[in-house]
Amino acid sequence: MESKPTLLIVDDEKPTRDGLRAALEDRFDVYVAEDAATSMALLEKERFDVVLTDFRLPKEDGMALIARIKSLTKPPICILMTAYGSEELAVEAMKRGADDYIAKGRLQIDELEMRIARSLHTQALEVENVNLRQQLDERFGLEHIVGRSQAMVEVFEVVKQVAPTPATVLIQGESGTGKELIAKALHQLSPRARQPLVTVHCAALPAALLESELFGHEKGAFTGAHERRIGRFEQADGGSLFLDEIGEIDASTQVKLLRVLGERSFERVGSNKTISVDVRLIAATNKNLMELVKAGGFREDLFFRLRVVELWLPPLRERPGDVPLLALHFLKEVAAEYGRSVTDFTLDAMQALVNYSWPANVRELRNAVEGAVALCKGDKITLRDLPPNVRGQGGGLASPAARSVVESGQLTLQEAEKQLIIRALHETGGNRTLAAKQIGISRRTLHRKLHEYHLEGF
Repeated sequence: MESKPTLLIVDDEKPTRDGLRAALEDRFDVYVAEDAATSMALLEKERFDVVLTDFRLPKEDGMALIARIKSLTKPPICILMTAYGSEELAVEAMKRGADDYIAKGRLQIDELEMRIARSLHTQALEVENVNLRQQLDERFGLEHIVGRSQAMVEVFEVVKQVAPTPATVLIQGESGTGKELIAKALHQLSPRARQPLVTVHCAALPAALLESELFGHEKGAFTGAHERRIGRFEQADGGSLFLDEIGEIDASTQVKLLRVLGERSFERVGSNKTISVDVRLIAATNKNLMELVKAGGFREDLFFRLRVVELWLPPLRERPGDVPLLALHFLKEVAAEYGRSVTDFTLDAMQALVNYSWPANVRELRNAVEGAVALCKGDKITLRDLPPNVRGQGGGLASPAARSVVESGQLTLQEAEKQLIIRALHETGGNRTLAAKQIGISRRTLHRKLHEYHLEGF
């Protein structure tokens, strides 16, 4: 049986308290109090959904009480009642935190029940929105992007600084470095997060279709245009548009895109009607656009329009210290997906992952871990579970950064120590006290090591 919402009625007049309780107790679990002190004592003991308080109370008025209630960690809905109604009082009540306001002289129980129900519904929607926002932040925010190397820390700092602005961002980097994740984080951390993020993979569309995809078309605009189509710019109005592999767009589409960036308007294919949009543009490419400009394959003016803020994502071979973090992250993710109890890597397997050059970057590492989980027979991934090229049998050459880890005795010790710290933090859920105890060092020493290896955010 569903429990009733809890309601606290605060009024210094006993007939009013008792009358309201009798009228509302069928739909609510009703408590009463005669003054602010009594009501606050009840609020410390019980969790209330709604507080209905009179304005005139002894010692402390209803608005002051509402201000105190709204300072609680999880405050209830507050509705102010008064026989001294005025617009000024209503405005002041809302400023002090009241969710609604009702004059006693015109108080009807049906209307009061309706207002309480409406406030409860609004509160439930707000809670749902917060939960959805948290889920989106977990999925698309920076928390989901794994990396503790200095290069990635610098990328994160730029993302956090630029995301709240409307600035156009150009993300450059090799395939598989996580450009789409960065684009999603830019959107999710921006004021446009509640509006759509629309993605277009430019390389997947022929030039003849890309213009229609971006700007839409009218019925009969070309052969096969049997009905009007709304383009991606219109779909993204108020939000963000992510153009992946923008280096692939043809010359005529570049011209139209340049106009949109300058004027924030365009026409659908086959139409003379100008459409204005408010869109934040994020673009990405695995090509060097400056080299394309020099070769005549990309408009220089469009390049500079896109490069208001430029982000370069480093390839994985240049940040081998992030490989253990990423590998453990993917292991946890894939093991849960596959329903397998694989929890770690053997030392030689982890060393092989660090040594490998990862030409396809983070995407290749994830695929390697997924395959290893499928092949693993125990609770740890061993060297034989990894792809042959990662084991060193397929000619995959280690990067200079990774080779230095292997060839230098001092660096090998440091990397082993770093991996030990990462593993301990992973196994203890980030609890630094337990991690230090597991490793056999003091918490103070662990803090120093975290700073030394750029793991402060772990």
